[in-house]
Amino acid sequence: MSNVTNLNQFRKQQARVKKRAQGNENAVKFGRSKAQFSLEDRQRDKARRDLDGHAHEDKE
Repeated sequence: MSNVTNLNQFRKQQARVKKRAQGNENAVKFGRSKAQFSLEDRQRDKARRDLDGHAHEDKE
């Protein structure tokens, strides 16, 4: 005799697995420490300043 499977439990379990996987992806994608975030922010600001320093101003 086969086991009876509750489809509601199966559906909910699959949703939990999918949600956990999405959360893990987000943790890798967005999970940065405050030090890492501030370092990237400073690097972005420096790159912007360097780029602005090389900009030509039209004299018309």
